[in-house]
Amino acid sequence: MAYTTGTASFNLDLNDLIEEAYERAGIEVRTGYEFRTARRSLNLLTIEWANRGINLWTIQEGAIAMVTGQSVYPIPDDTIDLLDHVIRQNNGTASTQSDINISRISESTYSTIPNKLTTGRPIQVWVNRQSAQTNSTSITLSTTITSTSTTIVLSSVSGLTTTGFIKIDSETIGYTNIDGTSLINCTRAQNYTTAAAHTAGAAIYVQNLPCINVWPAPNAGGDYTFIYWRLRRMQDAGNGVNVEDIPFRFIPCMVAGLAFYIASKRIDASPERIVFLKTEYEQQWLLASQEDREKASDRFVPRQLFY
Repeated sequence: MAYTTGTASFNLDLNDLIEEAYERAGIEVRTGYEFRTARRSLNLLTIEWANRGINLWTIQEGAIAMVTGQSVYPIPDDTIDLLDHVIRQNNGTASTQSDINISRISESTYSTIPNKLTTGRPIQVWVNRQSAQTNSTSITLSTTITSTSTTIVLSSVSGLTTTGFIKIDSETIGYTNIDGTSLINCTRAQNYTTAAAHTAGAAIYVQNLPCINVWPAPNAGGDYTFIYWRLRRMQDAGNGVNVEDIPFRFIPCMVAGLAFYIASKRIDASPERIVFLKTEYEQQWLLASQEDREKASDRFVPRQLFY
């Protein structure tokens, strides 16, 4: 009598996935360059998937403890966008914890707020979707600072935005204003780094971190936590022995997409083959994306205003 395997763990490591894609493209893998160019195409493919919409397996919950008077907070570098968010009061206290809605606004709406330093319970948030890149500058630290300094004097502020983030050694520091060559109202130990002392002459790097801007800035005694659900980037293609950062139901789609990408780069691939692979890829994406969706019913709540 025959029996089933009793397992349901089939997956393709990177080497097998690339070989399958090349076979579908009708191309033989001969050198290490084929694997190198396929890994590059695979990373581009996952970025394309992020642009196509919400991938449920990349949704993560996060929390930011809010500080009195601080209105700008960085979010993880690999964040694509925020899907939902609330302000939680008394986080972790079972008897009094409560989640309160905070509305998302655009940059143009945030820019028209007359006094961005007003304090209170945050009710609005602008999500500033920066590139997360770190850029070197010719700027240096003019004077030695301690781990608690909130004013930082630089050799120059050329190229710095009015509000932003810099990196000194391994610490990320946020600032909300510039006065001469000084950064003022600095918030230390941002982006999961540790506050430390830094000596004069240390190099200054600019960090274009994605961040949230809340209004009003948190008031004293509010005990606010910004709770969010974010869409993160998919992890990069590995070194051959890794499996990809996708659920099993997307394996056929990834193979089909990679086969199309590979064939598109080959001058010896026939146009008919490329069209076929493109059609197959779109069909596999449709099947996978229709499965990877919320199964709950939609709920619409009317909003009423009275004057």
